[in-house]
Amino acid sequence: MGKSVSSDLRLRMVRGIASGKSRRAVAAQFEVAPSTAVRVQSRYAATGSVEPAKQGRPKGSGKLGPCREAIVDRVKAQPDITMPDLAAWLEAEHGVTVDPSNLSKLLCKEGFTYKKNSAGVGERTL
Repeated sequence: MGKSVSSDLRLRMVRGIASGKSRRAVAAQFEVAPSTAVRVQSRYAATGSVEPAKQGRPKGSGKLGPCREAIVDRVKAQPDITMPDLAAWLEAEHGVTVDPSNLSKLLCKEGFTYKKNSAGVGERTL
């Protein structure tokens, strides 16, 4: 992901365009691409703000987003469930096909850990 242009520079571009300069002239003055000046001006016209939009995927979206609570509840009910078993359950109950490694990542983000004792028996904790 690219780094956004600073808010200070964005504000100076908007002021330059408002003073009568063309977008291309403002872009050349501040050494940015003409498309950047156009986007900054259109964002300012639409929202009244020169702040950049948020980057990245919204939290909770994706394939597992709608099933997150059900997965956590299932693991709390059966802490020793394996990731392949959890993936099979998710496909049977919710119709979502997912790789077991993605389930593991989701559970780690939720604060679950998996520890084995000296006998080799694993236990999932929150």
